[in-house]
Amino acid sequence: MSHAVFNVPSRLVLSVLAAAALLAACGGGDDPQPYLTLDGAKPLVVGHRGASGYLPEHTIESYTLAIEQGADAIEPDLVMTKDGVLVARHEPMLSGTTNVADKPEFASRKSTKMMDGIATTDWFVGDFTLAELKTLGAKIAPASRPQANDGKFKVPTFDEIVALAKAKSQEKGRNIAVYPETKHPTFHVEQGLRLEDKLIATLVAAGWNSKTAPAFVQSFEPGSLKYMRGKGLNTRMVQLIDADWVDFKTGNLTFAAPWDRPYDWTKAGDKRLYSAMVTPAGLAEIKTYADGIGPWKPYIASLKWTLNADGSGKDVNGDGKVDWADASSTPATSLVADAHKAGLFVHAYTFRNEKGGLAFDFGGDPAKEYQLFYSTGIDGLFSDFPDTALAARAAYAKQLGY
Repeated sequence: MSHAVFNVPSRLVLSVLAAAALLAACGGGDDPQPYLTLDGAKPLVVGHRGASGYLPEHTIESYTLAIEQGADAIEPDLVMTKDGVLVARHEPMLSGTTNVADKPEFASRKSTKMMDGIATTDWFVGDFTLAELKTLGAKIAPASRPQANDGKFKVPTFDEIVALAKAKSQEKGRNIAVYPETKHPTFHVEQGLRLEDKLIATLVAAGWNSKTAPAFVQSFEPGSLKYMRGKGLNTRMVQLIDADWVDFKTGNLTFAAPWDRPYDWTKAGDKRLYSAMVTPAGLAEIKTYADGIGPWKPYIASLKWTLNADGSGKDVNGDGKVDWADASSTPATSLVADAHKAGLFVHAYTFRNEKGGLAFDFGGDPAKEYQLFYSTGIDGLFSDFPDTALAARAAYAKQLGY
């Protein structure tokens, strides 16, 4: 998809307007308007790293809070320990989400590794056994969020997360899905670790090796998904689609390493960008090995600054800087419609409450952002604040007449 289409209203948005006009012409009627999702069901709310806006991410406590708030699914990012155990961390590095830097007994473990082509210095999960990791305390990210619970909670294993979802599903009387991501799978292979095999084994043991299982498997690297499919994993799979940033002067996405393309493409010499994935041809290719896409949300509705006469961005919120919060949302693209046409569902990421991450025209109200995205027909979304996402979904359902 050309970035120029970011200013073209999507067919999905037009269909919402057409449905509303039809109802008005018929005097309203009692029948609710249909959801515009691929299967007609209400969009899924995924607790991104649990309820990570409130508690340290990727902890049993964060996942539990997301479930208590009503999330349909919880998302663990998976990395592998030295002794071959899958654990939940956002990255193979530990300093950003644990207190490892405060542990003198692990000072010597700090090292520099090439991760996705970038020299990275940190403490790496793959250099720790599970027992050693369990001595660390998790901390919230970013540091601007409440830190009262930092250090209190432990790093969970994937098996523990699956057990939590099963227990809570039985307790709540509803299916709570688990939505794991293989994090930096090529890096893991370079370190002599193959996390996909353990992921498959866990899902099979849980009885979740089917399209109807309460599980989704996601990755930014197509090769990881294709490997698992080739190994017989039948669970629904999701191709994640990234970018570097937004050019707020134009609303176009930008692409710079390492967020320009999947790293397995880089290793293979494939020069295509992530943007190739959102073209009709790219979506058709994804359909051969996956069931859905997980795009960064500006692919669906981008943001654009109001410009000064000299072409610079205007500080419309008057906070002395020009950034994301000064940009207003642009009309939705055709991505959701194009993906649905290809038979792929769309789960967008990541939704947050903080005003600094909201478009100016939302007026600091995250509910308005959700309203925009739900109206495009997305099939689900990832939120750090599942309660806010669910409240907005309920308001959207009421608007449709449910």
